[in-house]
Amino acid sequence: MDYKKIIPDRELRLKILKLTEFIPDKPMIMLQYRIKTGRKLNIKDPKRFTEKLQWYKLYYRNPLMTQCVDKYEVRDYVASKGYKDILVPLYGVYKNVDEINFSILPDKFVLKTTNGSHTNLFCEDKRSLNIEATKAVLNNWVTKRTCKAGREWPYYGVKPRIICEKYLEKDKNNDLIDYKFICFNGKVSCLFVNTERFSEIMKFGIYSRDFQHLPYKRKGLRDTDSSVKKPINYGYMLEIAESLSKGFPHVRVDLYNIDGEIFFGEMTFFHGSGYIDFEPDEFDYILGEQFELSEISE
Repeated sequence: MDYKKIIPDRELRLKILKLTEFIPDKPMIMLQYRIKTGRKLNIKDPKRFTEKLQWYKLYYRNPLMTQCVDKYEVRDYVASKGYKDILVPLYGVYKNVDEINFSILPDKFVLKTTNGSHTNLFCEDKRSLNIEATKAVLNNWVTKRTCKAGREWPYYGVKPRIICEKYLEKDKNNDLIDYKFICFNGKVSCLFVNTERFSEIMKFGIYSRDFQHLPYKRKGLRDTDSSVKKPINYGYMLEIAESLSKGFPHVRVDLYNIDGEIFFGEMTFFHGSGYIDFEPDEFDYILGEQFELSEISE
């Protein structure tokens, strides 16, 4: 079932999910997995990466995860690990839209919510910004969106706020590449690389730990090509990802590298909420083999 074709409007899908908040997490996760992947979820003996992410949602409860998924509080976590230098400069944090003083913000900036996904607003020229419309969008994200869409429990405890950060300029190749390090028990296994993120359909490549392009891709996205080179200071990026991921059975650590300058993006414990497809399908199992659950008690 292609649920996105049936209900193409994302906001409508989120409204429907908000109406289902009363359903307990386990049956809702089972249902969502079936709808979004077309497969029955094996929660008793998961083998796939996507199945283990659902198990992870239900049974792994490390309270530090809530801090790490909070777009504001994670900054303290990154700084505590010795990487304050890679944090994107912060202009402000706000409880609500009325606290934002747009007059003192620079010409370019990014607004995002602390507890959301796909809740970023990029302002490239403040003079052309419709401030009232911007406030309306932000207010909708903060007050009306459900935190239980993917049933990812760490977000349940995140206080909805808005942060304003520096606008990251594109690199010399006119791109802002997102390097997503897939880590298991403090070790980078591979990484997902997103390029052309502002195009209609971004490119998504899967690379080995030593940055070799692997013959796998995410279904529905264009694959990257040979023009993507290993970034400057790649070894330092590996160090950062492994340091930040230490102590977690699994986490994805996102970094940017703009002509040698590294910036922290975010940390997430459930890539794509675990409702994604790889091509060929075997990669779901390859990642699943590296995701060790045996030492996690239910």
